[in-house]
Formats: sequence, structure tokens, C-alpha cells
Amino acid sequence: MSTSSSAPKSRVPAPDESPVLFESSGSVRTYVLNRTHKLNALNEPMLNTLRPQVEEWCQGKLAKVIVGRGVGRAFCAGGDVESVVHDASDPETRPRAIDFFHREFEMDYILAAVPKPYVAVMDGITMGGGVGLSINARFRIATEKTMFAMPETKIGYCPDVGASYFLSRLDGEIGTYLALTGDVITGRTVFEYGFATHYVPSRRIPALLERIAALEEPTDKNINDIIEQESASREPDEVSSSFVGATRVALDSAFKHNTVEEIFANLAEISSTHADEAVRQWAARNLQSLELRSPTSLKVALQAIRRGKDMSLLEALQMEMNIATAFCSGDGPDFKTGVTAVLVEKSKDRPLWSPPELKDVQDKDILEKFFSRYSPEAGNAPAITPPPYLSKVTELPDPMKFALPTEAEIRSMVDGSHRNSGATTITLDELLAMFDRMRGSKAGVREKILEVVDRKCVQEQDKHMDKKWVQWRH
Repeated sequence: MSTSSSAPKSRVPAPDESPVLFESSGSVRTYVLNRTHKLNALNEPMLNTLRPQVEEWCQGKLAKVIVGRGVGRAFCAGGDVESVVHDASDPETRPRAIDFFHREFEMDYILAAVPKPYVAVMDGITMGGGVGLSINARFRIATEKTMFAMPETKIGYCPDVGASYFLSRLDGEIGTYLALTGDVITGRTVFEYGFATHYVPSRRIPALLERIAALEEPTDKNINDIIEQESASREPDEVSSSFVGATRVALDSAFKHNTVEEIFANLAEISSTHADEAVRQWAARNLQSLELRSPTSLKVALQAIRRGKDMSLLEALQMEMNIATAFCSGDGPDFKTGVTAVLVEKSKDRPLWSPPELKDVQDKDILEKFFSRYSPEAGNAPAITPPPYLSKVTELPDPMKFALPTEAEIRSMVDGSHRNSGATTITLDELLAMFDRMRGSKAGVREKILEVVDRKCVQEQDKHMDKKWVQWRH
């Protein structure tokens, strides 16, 4: 259904309506995920409804801003994998399971390449398929209700929807950690680690969308200005992320390896020898969590993350399509096992993975089954193909343009290699002032820089002047 008015809609859609609703307000066009009883989990009818409307907006002149949001407790809790596994179990219906991933990944690419501002409102549960719809939007809004995760290793599958692209580009090894553990991060932490570009209290979202709809000629800059004006800074008593200080150093150390075995060994070492009791407990908890995951999924996920760092989004999605085809084709039985145990039977026990232990999973088998056997070239996996109007797009909008500065960007300013750096030496006050000017006093920038400097830098006293120079630790 499609509706039109002069102001954004505030009504709650009835549960018996279409699972995707479309709204029009001024130059803003909004899709609303409305499958509330399934936490807006994507299924084939939703994708079939969503794509043609989004494509019409992309190509039309009336739609100048696209907004995505969900009804109820979730933006989108993922893909409807129960139906996918059911279809994949029967050779006759298996093509339908593979086609679901094909449709989903192409939808994700279209939203990443939208040739006009796209605002994803991650107000609630945003996992799996919901991450794919939102993660490459120019504007991604987290709220105190946001629950973000890529939990696929818990169900014997592998993070997809472009995860090998975006998780591999995060600061340090946060992406590797989230891909393997399936850990959930919430609220402001989603913003602080770059998954969202802004943090806005949930109650302010309706007014924010009204202000964007009132723009006669919306641009990236004035949309960003509006969202920033509605953003909230961290309160003094607000709980901060657990991935800071010594724990963050341990995380980056443990998850930097290129084999799952080395990650396990490093976590075991940290859990028994680290000087900080809190860090030892953190490592022990994560080791215990990883031991519950599918050994096959852990190896596939790590290999995909490492490969994805050198790929374009389209290449990463194609790799993930090939992997999904392998899982659906039964090359990894853990997908069916995990979905049945975790989602259908809701068992709290470790699923009966096959092979059951990490030592039983051969790397050469993983590479052959999941990274070599299936591909469009081999004729046994579908190709992720952009629609004609996007086929000539060579550079996608930068999803980090309006986010907090990355660790790499902060480092480049410290060592003088940043394009806006005027010197090879800089004080902390100068560093903060530089990013304040570049980011227009963006909420959260100061906190991010102070955390990175505390963890990654030293400050050395100048012998001749009353200044301390910030230097990156090597």
C-alpha cells in the first residue's frame, strides 16, 4: 500500500496489513517493515515488495530522501532462516532457499548504492538481514533501544549481507570479534564503533523525521545538521562500552590471528596469565562462548572476514552468495542443525555440530566447499547483479562520511599523513580542535579521540617548549 500526506505518519499500522508499508511526505519516501510478530524478519514476500518500490524511488525525481524504519521492537531482526532451512532441506525446493539469499543480497547492494540520501532508523533489534538493509546507508541512527548483532555462528551459518565487507573495515578486531562470537552490542556502543553514524534518543525520532520531510531541497549536509541537532551526548552516569582500555587491547590481540585455533589459544593464554582480573574473566567468557559455536561456521566466518577486507562490496556479497549456496546445498549440515536447535526447538544445549570439534574441521575442506566449489562461473551459484541504472556505479557513497572518525583517521592526524594535517607533531588539544572543525562539533568525537589516544598513543614532553606531543605507539 502507498499513502501520501504533508507530514510523516505517526500511526501504528494494524498487524493484518502488508508486511512492508510505504509512506510519502514531502520529498521523503519511507519503507516501514511491519511484520511485528516476527520482529520484522525478512521473508521472500517482503523482499519482493520492497525492491520494486525502492528502485522506483531511486530512479524517480519526486523522491529526494529514502528512509527505512520498522514497527514495534525491531527495525529488522534478520532473515526468516527457518523457512530458508526448510526449503533447503528438499532438493526440489532448494533453489527457492538459494534464491532468497540472492534477492536479499541484491537488495542490500541497491540500498548501499542509492543515488540519494538514505536514512536507516535502527530503533530496536537490528540483526543479520536488518544489518544488511541499514549498514551501508549514508545516515544510520542508533537509539537507546538498538540491539545490534551478527549472530549467524550461533545457528551454524556465517555472517552475510555484506558482513565480510563492513566488519573487516572496523577499528582493530572489533569486526572479527562480533563475527565469531555473535555478541550483541546495544545503544550508544553501536554508534561508537561505527555501525551507526548518529545516536539519537528514540523519543526524538518522529520530530527528526518531520524536520527532514520539511526540507524543500534536502542535501547530505542539511540532513546531517538536523540529525546532529537531535543527537545526544553521553551522560556522566551513562554506562560506557566494555571494549575499552585493557579489555580492548586484549580483544585486538586475541582476534588478530588468521586461524581460529590461534584465537582460541590466545584467549586461553589471556584468561590464565593476564595481570587484570577483569580481562582474564572477559577472555574466559569469550572462550566459553566460542566453544558453543559451530566449528565449521567459525572457520568459514574468519576466512570470509579476512578475504572481504580486500574486496569491493559487490565482490564480498558475491563471495557470501557462494558461501550461502554451499550451506543450502548441504555442504555444511550445521546450518540446519543450528536453526533447528536454536530457533525451532529453542534448546539451551550446544547443538550437535558436525564435525563436533575444531580439530576435526580441515582448512582445505573449508576452502574447497565454501570458497571454491560454488560460483556463477561454475554455473552452480547465482550472480549478484546490480540493476542497469546502478551497473556503471564505480564508487559507492562512503558509509563512514558522517560517522565518528576511525582509528586509522586519528592515527593519520597524529603521524602527519592526513590530508588536512599541517605538521608531523600535534598536541592533544590541537588534535581535538582539528577533528572538532572537521566534524562540525559532532557529538561523540571528543570521547572517541580520548579513548583512542589513551589506548594507542603516548604523550612526550617537548624539551624546549611547554607542550606535550602525541605520538602513536609502535
